[in-house]
Amino acid sequence: MTATVKPILDLNAFRDDASAAPAGSLLARRRANFGAASVLFYSDPIEVVRGQGVWMEAADGRRYLDFYNNVPSVGHCHPRVVAAIAEQAATLNINTRYLNQRVESYLERLKATLPDEVSNAVLCCTGSEANDLALRVAAKASGGAGVVVTEAAYHGNTAAVTDISPSAWKLAGPVPAHVRIVPPPSAAAFGADIAQGFADAVAAAFADLQASGIRPSAFICDSIFSSDGVYADPPGFLAPAVAAARAAGALYIGDEVQPGFARTGDAMWGFARHGLVPDIVTMGKPMGNGFPMAALLTRPDLLALFCEDVGYFNTFGGNPVAAAAGLAVLEVIAEEGLQANALAIGGHLKARLAALAQRYPMVGAVRGAGLFIGIELVQPGDPATPDPAAATALIAGLHRRGVLIGAAGRYGNTLKVRPPLCLTRAEADLFADALAECLEELPTA
Repeated sequence: MTATVKPILDLNAFRDDASAAPAGSLLARRRANFGAASVLFYSDPIEVVRGQGVWMEAADGRRYLDFYNNVPSVGHCHPRVVAAIAEQAATLNINTRYLNQRVESYLERLKATLPDEVSNAVLCCTGSEANDLALRVAAKASGGAGVVVTEAAYHGNTAAVTDISPSAWKLAGPVPAHVRIVPPPSAAAFGADIAQGFADAVAAAFADLQASGIRPSAFICDSIFSSDGVYADPPGFLAPAVAAARAAGALYIGDEVQPGFARTGDAMWGFARHGLVPDIVTMGKPMGNGFPMAALLTRPDLLALFCEDVGYFNTFGGNPVAAAAGLAVLEVIAEEGLQANALAIGGHLKARLAALAQRYPMVGAVRGAGLFIGIELVQPGDPATPDPAAATALIAGLHRRGVLIGAAGRYGNTLKVRPPLCLTRAEADLFADALAECLEELPTA
């Protein structure tokens, strides 16, 4: 069996090819308003009306355990974040060309969690904007344009960032000339020595760029390799690849949109598990627990060099309401011990999932750190063959049981586990029990 590569937006997507929705229905209105750009989850899309903690509620009153969304990182509608947003919105909201205590206090608190080297920040609204800007800063610093990414990477949706996001490409075609793709850091690709194998692949990719007359600029990855199917271990494996990139003259961009803000449990930032200091750090989504905010942090010399040629200003980036949301998120992570919770509850959940892998041959691997775990589905008796159909069946089965989850990986055969960081042991067990029930329904041969 040969699995088909799946774009990220096709994973667990509603197929809008059924009979027409009733006139005036919410789905019909959605079609009329969004057209071809409409993307919905599940074969039967859910109308969600409220959320609290790790739970979401649909219009029909059904509650769902949310293992899908890493954006509300400290929990849906966390009262501390909601109050901070409301208070600041009722006081002042303005752009960053005015002095504001709240903005500077937030940045100082954020920087205290990061390496001292990345001490200058640019605030924006989305991770896509942050990564787009990171590419521009890297191009200026390196004098090059060549970028190396993994084969199912996703870094956003501006034109420049889509070029380095293979999982967003719907059509098979030529890879952009300035981009080289390497396999994710897996044992399947590199055997027992993942660190060396991955580093060699990155080095070869940059050498190929240079041989084509394209000067290296950046190696960008998220340190949990989420879209590739979640590859976290062993801690430290990423360091040789970063060294190889720097030896080629490229900068290391640490995309922390997914693994950042305590999600891996071991550290506040995913790159810290590997003992690394990026040249540029980008972040977004979980920063404001759903409020649209993002950031780039980098060394002062790199930002100064970029600003010699062009100014950068973002009307909404860094507004005081965003800063209030971001500050509240950092306070909640610290005061509620959410990094320690991610480590403890994530460890418990991973152990339960590993036990399921021993019982069910279609579970090929359980990978991850903290509350970011990948469950790889394979053909029973043929662990080298991905089984995206099994992943789809499990997603549907969990949906029926009131649990929301998504997929990842080049073939869409890895369940991506990333609940809000406030997950309790009891809620983790609810998920594991529901997954076990769903696995019982799958064929074993």
